[in-house]
Amino acid sequence: MTTIEPYDAVILAGGAASRLRGADKPGLLVGGRPLVSRVGAAVADARRIVLVGPHRPELPAAVTVREDPPGAGPVPALRAGLARVHAPWVAVLAADLPFLTADDIGALRRRAHGRSGAVFVDDEDRPQWLTGVWRTATLRAALTGYPRASLRGLMAPLDPARLRAAERRRPAWYDCDTEDDVAQASRLIEENGA
Repeated sequence: MTTIEPYDAVILAGGAASRLRGADKPGLLVGGRPLVSRVGAAVADARRIVLVGPHRPELPAAVTVREDPPGAGPVPALRAGLARVHAPWVAVLAADLPFLTADDIGALRRRAHGRSGAVFVDDEDRPQWLTGVWRTATLRAALTGYPRASLRGLMAPLDPARLRAAERRRPAWYDCDTEDDVAQASRLIEENGA
């Protein structure tokens, strides 16, 4: 795959945010910007952005879809989003990645060349399934008849390339699941700019 080959992006933004007491996680401000707008900016060069979850004014050009039933989890959400993907490659992303950049997406796209896809791994070498780029046809085939709710169970057998984020204080895979995560991300952005 070359960096000019087209891709779409699916952003999963319909979770319950239970560890944030039901807050509107994609809309939380981190460094003065909503989380979902930061993720949208990282994939601004995608042919199409598919947002799975409620409509977001922060991404007015996104195609918005809902999983059935809403809140059913990441696998049904991915199924709903993937149904609207047309490009041969797709970035599959969480909506709460404050440090993800276009350069990170480019690195994943290059690393996926010749593979089923590529995902970032964290500091303990664990794949972060919602920070990846995938061959659309491969992901669709894996979803066909897949009965479980686990993204790991779906994606791990596809043997994606693993990519460690560039050395920096703000890893691309860092997500905001708790109030402490949001506070730490905001602090890092204030200290370092972003």
